[in-house]
Amino acid sequence: MQAGGSQAGPRQRVARAKPTPDAGQAERARELRRRKHQLPSGRHGLLRSVVATNQRERILAAVGQAAAELGYVEMSVEAIIARAGVSRRTFYEHFKNKEDAFLAAYDAVVRRQARHIRRAYFDESTLLDRLRAGIAAYLRFIADEPDMARMCIVEVLAAGPRAMEKRSEAMRMFAEIIEDNIHELIPGCRRAALTAETIVGGIHEVVLNRILTNRIDELPGLADDLLATILMLDVGPGKLGA
Repeated sequence: MQAGGSQAGPRQRVARAKPTPDAGQAERARELRRRKHQLPSGRHGLLRSVVATNQRERILAAVGQAAAELGYVEMSVEAIIARAGVSRRTFYEHFKNKEDAFLAAYDAVVRRQARHIRRAYFDESTLLDRLRAGIAAYLRFIADEPDMARMCIVEVLAAGPRAMEKRSEAMRMFAEIIEDNIHELIPGCRRAALTAETIVGGIHEVVLNRILTNRIDELPGLADDLLATILMLDVGPGKLGA
């Protein structure tokens, strides 16, 4: 997958199905989120490092909101700073441009997601429970973070080659987790890496479809069905390992 070129990319080929909340309500919700994380103005005695960290986190959250609401192409630095409640100067103290901020926001979400999944995975002792917990944690994270989910699943497709490379790295990371389970499910399977890549790609497509059709709330309820689909691979090493 590559962004750019004369042909329409994946995001351009699929109509964006997005909710259309009342503009006033959306603006009030955005202002509430901004105030919740914004530091007090004036002399507050906070360390510069604390202020900088808070500003950066607000900018990253604002990137997710702006990308989800406007799409990456239409998203601007002005849209980001308006949602973050920071000045243009502050934005450029942290990031070079909107692409730089988008990539940083993407990395931050993937790290949080990976920690969330690994925590759920390693809280269980049996293989099947770990698989179920990992899948459920992934789907719940997506459902609970709709702006970030849209940014990482949909808008990344329009954000250029650097974003696509980060997407590929994230997909490989999740495939490696699945691959370890395949080795346990089907000892001696010669195609474990390819099988894991296919599973991750399939789950990703299920998630993408639910986001594009505004059915993201369905995702947590699909964990057991997706697990059952993975378990269909357990057909014996004589077939898959041949």
